[in-house]
Amino acid sequence: MQPRPEWSHWAETLRRFKLDGLASWLFEAGAPLTVLGAQALYISQPFLGGKGLSSFAHMLEEDEEVQAFARYLRGEEA
Repeated sequence: MQPRPEWSHWAETLRRFKLDGLASWLFEAGAPLTVLGAQALYISQPFLGGKGLSSFAHMLEEDEEVQAFARYLRGEEA
């Protein structure tokens, strides 16, 4: 799977706050819960706003994409 354009922005933000390792681990360990996280983001979108939030929630709905993003965060080939 090819990295999506917004992945670099998300990864940079996570690295800036030194959360990339934790996020990668959570994406892998919490795989069954990512769909619930996506739904929570969709519900909170009117309050938090932003198109990026919707794009992130959409990514959380696709298990293969979540795993590919976790590999991307670790610096492995996505």
